Parts: sequence; C-alpha cells; structure tokens
Amino acid sequence: MADKHGDFVWYELMTTDAAAAQEFYSGLLGWSFEDSGQEGVDYRVFSAGETQIGGVLALTDDMTEGGARPAWLGYVRVDDVPATVEKVRAAGGGVMVEGQEVPGVGPFALLSDPQGAPFYVIDDRSGQDSGAFAKYAPREGCCAWNELVTDDPAAADRFYRDLFGWEKGEAMDMGEMGLYQMYNQGDYGLGAMMQRPEQMPVSTWAHYFRVPLIDPANDYVAANGGQVVNGPMEIPGGDYVLQGVDPQGAFFSIIGAKGG
Repeated sequence: MADKHGDFVWYELMTTDAAAAQEFYSGLLGWSFEDSGQEGVDYRVFSAGETQIGGVLALTDDMTEGGARPAWLGYVRVDDVPATVEKVRAAGGGVMVEGQEVPGVGPFALLSDPQGAPFYVIDDRSGQDSGAFAKYAPREGCCAWNELVTDDPAAADRFYRDLFGWEKGEAMDMGEMGLYQMYNQGDYGLGAMMQRPEQMPVSTWAHYFRVPLIDPANDYVAANGGQVVNGPMEIPGGDYVLQGVDPQGAFFSIIGAKGG
C-alpha cells in the first residue's frame, strides 16, 4: 500500500563519527551502507537487504555548537509540510529546521512537540513507497515499533492525533508508570506513548529496530563500545527489548527473540 499522511517512512541517526557509527550498526543490525551522493554533506544511506531504512548524518562543528547531539529521529510522511509546520507552531511545538528539501524527494522540516520531543516531517514526492517500518510482519533490520516517552501523555495524545490522524488502540496499565497507550495508523499498529520515567532525562521518541536474537545483540553492544542501559526485557508477545547508548552517545532501541 502507498505511504500516507501519518506513516513513519525514514529513520535518521545524527552522530559525531559517521564512520564509527556505520561500523557499530552494520555489526549490530546487519545494515549495508552507501554514500547518498549529496554534495557538501556526509550522509550515508543504510539498508536492510534491498530495503532502505534511513540515513546517518555526520554532525558538523556548526551543528554541535548550535546544540545538536547524537540522536535517532524518525520521519513522518505528511501531505503538506508548510501547513504542518504552522499547525505545530499553533499547538505550542517547536520548529528547528524548515524551508529545506531533500533533492529528488521533497520538502521536510525538523520539529518538536510541546514537551520537546523532536521529529521530522517530510512530503515524499519520489513515488517510491517506504519499507523502513515493518507495518504488517516482522522484518529484520527494519523498525518494529515507535515509542514516545513524554512528560504529558494526555497533551501528547491530543497533539499527535490532531497532527497525524493516529487512532488510539489498546492500553496496558503499568501501575505507578501509568498507561502504556498504543496507537494505530489505519490498519496497523505504529507504536505507543507513555509517561517519561525518572531515569529518562527528556521527552523523546525511541525507535525499535529488529535483530534476529536479543542475547547475541546484547553481547555485541557491550563488546563494541556501546552501553546497555535497560534490558534485555521480555514484552507481551514473547519478544525481548533492549535499550542502549552507542559509542558516540546516541540512545538506541532494539527488539528480537530470545536466544543464545
């Protein structure tokens, strides 16, 4: 099915060392990398098999001096980028980058919700559908889940449902941590929102990429300069999740089956 308004279509790692990040994630997730060909910028496109998943952006000194830090961000498809930017402004969100375009693809903007969680929007006019998020069946190397931890789940619910048309799905009561509210985009589940735990310093999106087995991935992270900060932890359905920090300081999340 063709991508539509509200779909996650691309994932981007901003990092201070693109070569080191390429080495780390190719070993962790089996991704292959190629240069994007964009003049004047180190932007590397990564793929799972034949499916393009996202890109690695090397942060320049100007970017880091302006406050940019290593991080994973998701791109959401929208029908009209300028209209979306104005809607975010009116709702109390932030606009960090606007009025720019990906050559051969379309206009994009870097925004943040009213609680400060950053995300991209893009009007992809390339005519090529994205396979970056596995909508209907698990696929190794692809994103399996998008999760927002936020200071105000009720406000985030209103903001994102109004902006992208997402619909509430099932919710799990996590006791003192509150509700784990899941969301659907049409006929598939795209992710969830929850109250920010105290150990998380800011409201942010986490994007879970699928590995074949979680235990070897756990060992790989520790042996290759990363740090596991949570997990492996079993989740409903039998999969396990792990959250960590890569060698350049970007927070990442993976999901996979149990195994040695």
